[in-house]
Amino acid sequence: MKIADKLNIPNSWLAWIPIAQTWVMVRAAGKSGWWLILLFIPFVNIVIAFILLFAMPVSLGKSSLYGLLPFVPILGIFLYFGLLAFT
Repeated sequence: MKIADKLNIPNSWLAWIPIAQTWVMVRAAGKSGWWLILLFIPFVNIVIAFILLFAMPVSLGKSSLYGLLPFVPILGIFLYFGLLAFT
């Protein structure tokens, strides 16, 4: 929700609803809402998820290499969202 607030995405409270949070992530990555449909196609969703993972830091003005943080064991996903939301 903090990332969506930083990017002035409307209805950022949707980040707390499990299925709706994907829409917030797509918008935070700077993609159109149609990309949400691609996340429901098998095998295509893996590629789209990687694109979104690396596009979200860029839309916040950070390096796309932040997209590698979720691959760090145990703490990676917390570092990824924590650094994007609170820096």
